[in-house]
Amino acid sequence: MPKKALSQTRPDFNLVFYIFSFIITCVMRTDALLARFGYCSRREAPRWIRAGRCAAGERLIQSPAEKVEPADMLVDGEPVEFPRGLFAALYKPAGFTCSHREGGRLVFDLLPARWLRRNPPASMVGRLDKETTGLLLISDDGAFIHRMTSPNRHLPKTYEFTTSSPVPKEAVSLFSSGRWKLEGENKPCLPALLHLRGERSGFLVLREGRYHQVRRMLASVGAPVLTLKRTAVGLLSLDVLKLAEGEWRPIDPAIFD
Repeated sequence: MPKKALSQTRPDFNLVFYIFSFIITCVMRTDALLARFGYCSRREAPRWIRAGRCAAGERLIQSPAEKVEPADMLVDGEPVEFPRGLFAALYKPAGFTCSHREGGRLVFDLLPARWLRRNPPASMVGRLDKETTGLLLISDDGAFIHRMTSPNRHLPKTYEFTTSSPVPKEAVSLFSSGRWKLEGENKPCLPALLHLRGERSGFLVLREGRYHQVRRMLASVGAPVLTLKRTAVGLLSLDVLKLAEGEWRPIDPAIFD
């Protein structure tokens, strides 16, 4: 068979992964479902079932082995949260660290504790440093996280800033040139869109995510950052979400397709 014909017969692994994920989340044992979505361990599930805490529609579930669709399951009278995968947006306040383990206030302190007990657990899609505020995505879907954080994705992210010194007007052309290099790095930054609202404030749109990139770019032109907020990821923005600091809400991941 010609090589071209061989390549055409190869399976679409993204499609296979999607179908497999769909199948395993459609029908599950009750004990596996309770563990998957963070309610309790499989060992604890029989106690939950005996207590009448689990139902499929109006019918109480009688056995841990009973199979049910997550979308049909009720736990303590409430539907299973995010039965097709967790996709949420959080307005991160300043002073919270994007970590599971570090001391002090953590981003996950702002979210339901059950999310970290899901299997797989909720994770941050990218990070914001401790003093940066703004839009942070949360998910338990590994394929979505990988797609969103891939260095080849070049998804635009918008940051609003204020600085302690005036930003030189020539920074607009410098940042958009595709030739600007950060201190200690040999590879130039991708072209970035800088919009100045005044001498010490504006927006910067990046298509990559280097370490403390916005702060380093502005400091390199003599304008250290005072405040920094991520206002948008792709087409999803804080203006559309209408969140207050510390609030979250579900999102449709299709907005990033």
